[in-house]
Amino acid sequence: MTYPEFDRQKLRVLPLAERTNKLNIERDHVPVDAAPNPLSKASAAVVAETTDRIRSARDDGRSVILAFGAHTIKNGLGPTLIHLMKQGWVTHLATNGAGIIHDWEFAFQGQTSEDVRAYVDAGQFGIWEETGRFINLALRVGAWEGRGYGESVGAMIENGGLDIPAADTLLAAAADADQYPDRAAGAADLLAAVRDFDLTPGRIEIPHPFKQYSAQAAAVRLGIPFTGHPMFGHDIIYNHPMNHGPAIGRTAQRDYLRFADSVTRIDGGVYLSVGSAIMSPMIFEKALSMAQNVARQAGGHIDDHFIAVVDLAESTWDWQMNGEPPMDNPAYYLRYCKTFNRMGGTMRYASADNRDFLLSLCRALEA
Repeated sequence: MTYPEFDRQKLRVLPLAERTNKLNIERDHVPVDAAPNPLSKASAAVVAETTDRIRSARDDGRSVILAFGAHTIKNGLGPTLIHLMKQGWVTHLATNGAGIIHDWEFAFQGQTSEDVRAYVDAGQFGIWEETGRFINLALRVGAWEGRGYGESVGAMIENGGLDIPAADTLLAAAADADQYPDRAAGAADLLAAVRDFDLTPGRIEIPHPFKQYSAQAAAVRLGIPFTGHPMFGHDIIYNHPMNHGPAIGRTAQRDYLRFADSVTRIDGGVYLSVGSAIMSPMIFEKALSMAQNVARQAGGHIDDHFIAVVDLAESTWDWQMNGEPPMDNPAYYLRYCKTFNRMGGTMRYASADNRDFLLSLCRALEA
């Protein structure tokens, strides 16, 4: 049976410059040397323990993975993430689709965060030309070039544009599906964009005057994995006609497998989950299972990993001492804590604002 689908070609897509935004990166960014608000005694102890574990992990060449939700970017912490990368404290960053978008919008126009209530009421939420066109096109180009989701967008920011191959080049690559099926599929998808949107082959200049605030661009410069882990329909780029599921699938799959590869080196390492209630615990548990599978085949086991979970929800439950709480205890429904507590190793939970935690961590690491 055939079911009807929404036709995005009917949408009235407006220029991003017409959108009113809540956040301005020049005004709202947090300098790395900004003073954090004091943490609770328990959260300060988590910072201290995390600091020691990160230092040990880096001395031993183990992974230090920082996974975070979009509010870390919205709160102006791009400079802090860049500092942690530059100083060699983190080896991998991971975020969701919204984190990718906010980082890009800050780099492109210096602003982000629309009024969801008002724009949904007006039928305009997420229906903006540049965000939808450029991010989706970057993913199509990245799928063709063999990049991951975060790297595709980060490279567009860092390089100030995208390179569109000639149609003949893409057509020839698409015909070579027997030898290079993934590249051929990426070529076909990009060729469809060239034809459907009348793209001229060659360089598309896309200036990003605020790219110094972009963690994605910095990751490309520094050669550090910055992976994007989107979910279909969760992000505003799905509203634009340029949006193309196969390109998202190819680039996001590469990023998941790159994330999983970093998790294979988490024994003796550190996993930081900052303000990500769903994406971070869900991808970590599957990636750790794969890493554990391979480790066990080699006669080993991943046991000495440290997990620091940071979120705003209050919790007095001692996960390390008492294990998983019963279902009649509200702490049971802190899903991220429950998931990470099941992952072995050592888990600590800090109830803290992401700004205060990350700034405090930076200070402790530099002390």
